[in-house]
Amino acid sequence: MDTMAPIRPTELQQSTSPAKPQQQACPADLQKPIRPTALQKRCVSLTAGPTAPGIARGQVRATIVAWDIPVDTSVAVLLTSELVTNAVMHEAGETINLVITCGYGQLGVDVHDTSCDLPEPVDGPPDAETGRGLVLVAGLSSSWGYYRTPKGKAVYFTLAFAGDGGEDDTREE
Repeated sequence: MDTMAPIRPTELQQSTSPAKPQQQACPADLQKPIRPTALQKRCVSLTAGPTAPGIARGQVRATIVAWDIPVDTSVAVLLTSELVTNAVMHEAGETINLVITCGYGQLGVDVHDTSCDLPEPVDGPPDAETGRGLVLVAGLSSSWGYYRTPKGKAVYFTLAFAGDGGEDDTREE
């Protein structure tokens, strides 16, 4: 195991000392998540079909809010929709896996499918109805790419945290 600096807890810890009574955390403290400095991960299995992009958008939006991730939600949702739509079009099986990660100054979204066809950005004409999604992903994300998996491939993008160059911005002004 890699030895790193201690990781902040992801949940509020209550005192268990018998010398003083336990204090209840105030509701505002419970609602405010701790911005992650270590990797957090959420996996969602989606049925490959026309509803998958909408469900994936909702999952990414909810995760950004729940984890208090400082990224442009509309960009994250748009890029997720592009990757999931591509996966649905090329899926050989019945399931697509959406993996949302956050930590170390960035949000990551990976979309796994069972197709072995590798993605290729196509810079087509402006009025083309398909084929330009990966160009959009490449232009709006911090990074993007793909990798082979035992069951097919995964296509991913990352978005750097807004306003702080990818570092946890906790300074007082």
